[in-house]
Amino acid sequence: MSTLELARRLWAARLSGGVVDSSSITLPGTTDEAYATQWEIARLSGHRVCGFKVGSTSLEAQRLLGTNEPGSGPLLAPFVHEAPATIEISDAHMPAVEGEFAFRLSEALPPRAEPYGREEVAAAVGAIAGAIEVVGTRFAGGLTGKGRLLTTADGGVNIALVLGPWFSDWRRWDVPSHGVSMTVNGELKGHGTGARALGDPMDVLIWLANQQSRVGRGLEAGAIVTTGTCTGLDAVRVGDRAMADFGELGSVAITFIAQTGA
Repeated sequence: MSTLELARRLWAARLSGGVVDSSSITLPGTTDEAYATQWEIARLSGHRVCGFKVGSTSLEAQRLLGTNEPGSGPLLAPFVHEAPATIEISDAHMPAVEGEFAFRLSEALPPRAEPYGREEVAAAVGAIAGAIEVVGTRFAGGLTGKGRLLTTADGGVNIALVLGPWFSDWRRWDVPSHGVSMTVNGELKGHGTGARALGDPMDVLIWLANQQSRVGRGLEAGAIVTTGTCTGLDAVRVGDRAMADFGELGSVAITFIAQTGA
């Protein structure tokens, strides 16, 4: 099965709420093939790429997926929302919510030969926000053990990203120690701090800037980057309501309804 055919099946499953049986397809054999699949999905969608999600930035997420490294995926504009939001999900995708920190760039970080350092990347940040990423796989069987290649091919298993208020004075917060908690239907679920994302969400952004530079893409001004779960993965179903509390950074609320398909 070609990269194009796998991309077509995964995109169709994302639209319809269905799943793809991984035993019925030729799986990507390399990281390059997996990333080629997700970018083919983005091309097939016809949607604007407005940023990136980075996942597997916590040890818990890496253990769940059976990987030992982060991975990125393009954020498609129609799946990025402001809170409060109503999000369509399919229970077949076994969706879950993650409380994360997101950055918005005010300056571009174009591709170049020299790696980006911390101060250069931090200087390009225009604002920070709390966010909930809704994740779930279009491969049958859920997220557990899917591994880096399948997770990457499936667009980083992104379903949607919901953003709280943006704050341009982001340096006033010690993000690694800043807490976030997740509730589902009013019940406290996961909680943690920014340090769960590679020790510091800024380190995630640096990793992404250099990853995208190496492949000749870079990061554009205005790009939104969400940096991986600080609360773990908490399962949700149709009819649930999730809320992430970021303290002084505000809260993010989502109501989930059944996906109608397309």
